[in-house]
Amino acid sequence: MTAAGAKGAHGEEPSYRAVPRVPASAGALIFDDHGRLLVLKPTYKAGWTVPGGQMEADGETPWGACRREVYEECGLVVHAGRLRCVDFLRPRADRPGGLRFLFDCGAVDAAVASTIRLQPGEIAEHLFADLPEALEMLSRPLARRVRIALEQPGVSYLEDGRPVAGVTT
Repeated sequence: MTAAGAKGAHGEEPSYRAVPRVPASAGALIFDDHGRLLVLKPTYKAGWTVPGGQMEADGETPWGACRREVYEECGLVVHAGRLRCVDFLRPRADRPGGLRFLFDCGAVDAAVASTIRLQPGEIAEHLFADLPEALEMLSRPLARRVRIALEQPGVSYLEDGRPVAGVTT
């Protein structure tokens, strides 16, 4: 990699497109007034998930992606959140890996929960599930991420859904 303003080995200007890219997504933990977690059933993949999705490549921030995806997927406007977890997923043959940010966005009351409207063609259904049930419904990596995020007092750093020796919160 060349320094800013430096020429490459053949005198060419460095291209930002040549810089390695890591996909990133952001998700939201949203609870009802009974402490149950909001989970969504997407139409484009198996299983259940929490509201969230990929960050846009136009410079969108993780928090911005979280808020946008929550609104797009279930029509809720998120005003506040607390970063609870950052998880690095190594690439595999079947997925690119990347960074996963998880925010605790608090609880909604019954009146707000009743306004949930699902994104047509993307989200088939939703429910608020008690945490043990929700963790069973989510994919293993996401369930680990959610469980650790809720158990630890600070922000958790994970790699492939697991705590890393030597990294503390």
